[in-house]
Amino acid sequence: MVLVGIVANEPSGDLLGAALVRELRELIPDVRFVGVAGPRMQEAGCETLFAMERLSVMGLTEVLGHLRELLGLRAELRRYFLAHRPAVFIGVDAPDFNLGLERRLRESGIKTVHLVSPTVWAWRPGRVKGIRRAVDLMLSVFPFEETLLRQHGVPATYVGHPLADEIPLEVDRDAARARLGLPPNAPVIALLPGSRVGEMKRLAGPFIDTARVCLTARPELRFVVPLVTASLRVLFEAELARRAPELPVILVDGRSRDAIAAADCVLTASGTATLETLLLKRPMAVAYRIHPFTYHLVKRLGLVKVPYIAMANLLAGRVLAPEFIQDRCRAELLAPALLEFLDDPERVAGIQNDYGRIHRELRREAAREAARAILRLIEQQGAA
Repeated sequence: MVLVGIVANEPSGDLLGAALVRELRELIPDVRFVGVAGPRMQEAGCETLFAMERLSVMGLTEVLGHLRELLGLRAELRRYFLAHRPAVFIGVDAPDFNLGLERRLRESGIKTVHLVSPTVWAWRPGRVKGIRRAVDLMLSVFPFEETLLRQHGVPATYVGHPLADEIPLEVDRDAARARLGLPPNAPVIALLPGSRVGEMKRLAGPFIDTARVCLTARPELRFVVPLVTASLRVLFEAELARRAPELPVILVDGRSRDAIAAADCVLTASGTATLETLLLKRPMAVAYRIHPFTYHLVKRLGLVKVPYIAMANLLAGRVLAPEFIQDRCRAELLAPALLEFLDDPERVAGIQNDYGRIHRELRREAAREAARAILRLIEQQGAA
């Protein structure tokens, strides 16, 4: 029996972990997985020592409020794995929690793997020193990460991005519109003002104002807004009633992928949605606002080390998705950028070609590649 320790602490990690568990089970039939797992990982055959939700804490204030419990849970996991000594321990994302656990386990001679590299290339690059001490193998989902990490002495393997495997290369716009009840021939703009309350409070207003300006220029326009939670829907509906109750908009619960696929272009907050929009081959404008003090601090200390905030632009190496950050996140700037997409099909076709090329580069059967890399690490340990 080969014991594998694995810890995930949020739904996205549960998805990644479940795919990895399934692929490793194909390669190692007598494997047993134990750690912290959500419902998908448990369905794939992973035993959980306690509920994943106990680790699912977001935001500085929330983390501080639960710090003692989180540290206690991490210590409990460390004691368990030191007592049972898995062939390998895998931390799935959640670097602030998992890297500390990985470092302690590695110091005791247990092989450690981390799936999804922290964004040291963009934010707090000093973290790479801690990563080097914590992992025997970093599995990266973007091609430029492997080279950067290896330059800093971190063993890294590029496995591709799971979303690129999940989303088909060709997307049926008409089918997505039919599922959402959108007209087949009207121009449609998708608005994605974020998946967190703070983002919604800062971005709903300028996004709605932008839609209103666009509608004035193109009265035939329709809009679709996917909303992840009921609380976000309440916030958006209140802002919509205050600013543009007449806006021809469809609000949908979740289903962001359908909303993006149905659109001619997208206005999105910075984040994972920019990668999803790229993979669905839709032209986009990217906007973001943070607290003014935080923005001033980030700029003053030079904490951000990349030329773009949108992953689409980072992967392309140039601006395919115009970015509107902080004071530039205004309707009078955002609306013309979206209308230009609607009025320039040749430009859109070029963007879609570039996005298609990037999609193919990221599409590598990530879970299978990750499982193979982990198996090699286990076999090397056995041969040593």
